[in-house]
Amino acid sequence: MFDMVVRAEHNVLIVEDEIEIRELMALHLLRQGFKVVECAHPLEAQSVLENKVFDLVVLDWMMPGMSGVDFIDVLKAKSPESKILMVTAKTEPQDIVYGLEKGADDYLTKPFDPNIFMARVRALLRRSLISQAHIEDEEVKIAGLSINFKTYEVFVDLEKLHLTPSEFKLLALMVQNQGRVLTREKLIENIQGEGINVVGRTVDTHVFGLRKKLGSWSDHIETIRGVGYRVKLE
Repeated sequence: MFDMVVRAEHNVLIVEDEIEIRELMALHLLRQGFKVVECAHPLEAQSVLENKVFDLVVLDWMMPGMSGVDFIDVLKAKSPESKILMVTAKTEPQDIVYGLEKGADDYLTKPFDPNIFMARVRALLRRSLISQAHIEDEEVKIAGLSINFKTYEVFVDLEKLHLTPSEFKLLALMVQNQGRVLTREKLIENIQGEGINVVGRTVDTHVFGLRKKLGSWSDHIETIRGVGYRVKLE
């Protein structure tokens, strides 16, 4: 089991050309003790990334010189471990899907509530801690849920659940990516296998069945309309 407390010394890079929004995000991050660097456009951020590693990059989409989604490729090459939170005025489901498929870990639309912004930041940084943790017994315990990747056993408040292979794969993937929005396409890609055939929106049927078995813990599975799902703890 691992510690999921987000450390205040995390480094956050904000890439946003609208100064009022950039300063608002920086203010809330600084108030929580995060170390923050602000950039007005991707080319400036590219220079900063030459000398500094960031745990999280908050990235706008529409900016001068280079779009945020195009900058994701540069960011992934220079700092593959950085989590990416896109904050943008592009609100259509196809835009959200495109941003996530390009490599963003989460997507927040403008205008946004600063409290929701900070919740997304904390969720992504917790996910970073999960991915970095070395779990010797291959078991994750989170908010009363226990999932063992060696024995394929799942417990909620010490009660054992009986999941189908598809349900276990879905739950495991969402828990391992806690805080990140997973598109239906990504979920399908990861649960396809021998004896398992998932196409189109049938993944919703599997999630429905999983939620029924999880009981009250299913409240942690959030539906992102038109996009997919994620596990959240906020």
